[in-house]
Amino acid sequence: MFSIAVQQQQYKTYILSDETAGSQLEVVPERGGIITRWRIQGQEIFYLDTERFTHPDLSVRGGNPILFPICGNLPDNIYTHNGQQYTLKQHGFARELPWEATESKTKDKASLTVVLNSNEQTKAVYPFDFQLAFTYELQGNTLNVLQEYKNLSATPMPFSAGFHPYFLCGDKTQLEVNIPSGRYQDNITKEIHSFNGNFDFNQDEIDFAFGQLTSQSATAIDNSRKLKVTLDYDDFSTWLVFWTVKGKEFYCLEPWSATRNSLNTRENLTVLAPGASCSASIQLTANFF
Repeated sequence: MFSIAVQQQQYKTYILSDETAGSQLEVVPERGGIITRWRIQGQEIFYLDTERFTHPDLSVRGGNPILFPICGNLPDNIYTHNGQQYTLKQHGFARELPWEATESKTKDKASLTVVLNSNEQTKAVYPFDFQLAFTYELQGNTLNVLQEYKNLSATPMPFSAGFHPYFLCGDKTQLEVNIPSGRYQDNITKEIHSFNGNFDFNQDEIDFAFGQLTSQSATAIDNSRKLKVTLDYDDFSTWLVFWTVKGKEFYCLEPWSATRNSLNTRENLTVLAPGASCSASIQLTANFF
């Protein structure tokens, strides 16, 4: 049985439930269209810094933030389009703006669609008319995120997009991460390294970008929590980023459509023709063992 409840917390919060499976999602459209919580049998899958979340002027650290129209950062936060310079902050603006919940369904699954439209604020830093429509689907221990990107402009629209999910974890030394790539760029040193499947969690920060993906699935097994998380993605996602900070109870496994600075380098950049749209999806599955 599936249901959707609405609660007025600090923000209006939509709670999607699969009561048979004992799974729940919490979505806060007006805070960046974000999923803040995902629980299975009462256990949290996502990490959320709840204190930070109460401050609207701070970016959310937790849940599943949306990255658009860039992933990562730009040198000096600047990109050039048609000879004009624009400024965009790290990961873009979609995670900071209010989205609108437009449709919900409880037949066969619990699903909620949230929409973001361009406005004068977005066009000042990204000169395009667009509409994003994301549908969150909860069924059993699986979360699907269906995405649609529409270019409503009269000119081609370049962008990259992705997600920044924060997974709650226990002892990181008991974490096994399987990423389908043999090399990564260290985003801190900018050096390229081969990857043998191991991370040194004694580092203060790990920020690795994996390209040349050889499959459309990655896994992380947290042996201390007896939890396996599987991330499946389509060919829209061309990079995976693994990020964590020493002493914090999270790791991030992030599907990106392009790497940092793609608005300038054009590498893996998606360019939609006027009036065109494209769709993408990711699927997260959590299993306790």
